[in-house]
Amino acid sequence: MPHRILVIAPAWVGDSVMAQPLYRRLKGYRPDTHITVMAPDWTLPLLDRMAEVDATLRNPFGHGALRLGSRYQLGRRLRGQYDQAIVLPNSFKSALIPWFARIPQRTGFVGESRYGLLNDARTLDPKALPQMVERFAILAETAGRPLPRPVPAPRMTVDPQTRDQAVQALGLDVDRPVVAFCPGAEYGPAKRWPARHFAELARRLVSQGYAVWLFGSAKDQPETAAIAIEAGVPLVDLAGRTSLAQAIDLLSLAHLVVTNDSGLMHVAAALERPLVALYGSSSPEFTPPLNERAEIVTLDLDCSPCFERKCPLKHFDCMEKLGAELVESAIARVLTKPPGTPGSPYIRVQPV
Repeated sequence: MPHRILVIAPAWVGDSVMAQPLYRRLKGYRPDTHITVMAPDWTLPLLDRMAEVDATLRNPFGHGALRLGSRYQLGRRLRGQYDQAIVLPNSFKSALIPWFARIPQRTGFVGESRYGLLNDARTLDPKALPQMVERFAILAETAGRPLPRPVPAPRMTVDPQTRDQAVQALGLDVDRPVVAFCPGAEYGPAKRWPARHFAELARRLVSQGYAVWLFGSAKDQPETAAIAIEAGVPLVDLAGRTSLAQAIDLLSLAHLVVTNDSGLMHVAAALERPLVALYGSSSPEFTPPLNERAEIVTLDLDCSPCFERKCPLKHFDCMEKLGAELVESAIARVLTKPPGTPGSPYIRVQPV
């Protein structure tokens, strides 16, 4: 009989990508493991592109919704189907379904006082596990065992036929090398490089013969529209025009990705695309793009990272003073870095 594991996955796109090394470790230890991942609808396309995931379950509970009775009913329907549950979110309610399902081993970090819900409860040591990908991966280990390093980087696979269908459906021209811009960041504006800087970089890249595609959700359309207007050169604005599945497949075509610290940054890294990641209010120490051909650019100001959604000091210097010329220099480093070169420490630059 295969060892049957139910993973309660995170709701954020980037976090979902960073859970993939956990799945790889689980399969490495027991190849007969059958992994089912319960996740929100919007992250299911990510899981479809992870070879280690055998099945998915739709998580019907929105952010903050307790719906205790519905959770009980779902847990009851799952009884007898799994040997272990691994709960990645730290909330109390995320551990309820495995408990209601009476899954024999329920693994996760203590979180919101979940001792009664988890019987394999772990205490997180943030200093020993500074990166989120490490905090997920260690849950593949038995309690008390240190994390074997290095942790494999997240990886996703794309079906070329499905990718070609996306290209045709959107009428895209792939004759020129594509630079993908990901100017959104779901967390808040403090993580977003200003539109005028993206526009300036777009002008420079188009003059060098690149095609620039703008990626994002419908929420990012005001930002991508501002970039396209300010740039004054032909750009392909895909924000709100693609599903997440199509965005993943199209990002795999990119010669280069320039991105804020966002879910799509982690998608691009997992697709092994050369990329330049821009950090202001968040920290590249905790959630870096896990990709050998990545450059992280940050001004490393005294006030950052602040981890706020909006600049608490009202000046937003961490992104405002990070000009297009600094990013263009990082692009040159990325595109001349031979494949297989070990990742470099992130780049701290001085404001101009």
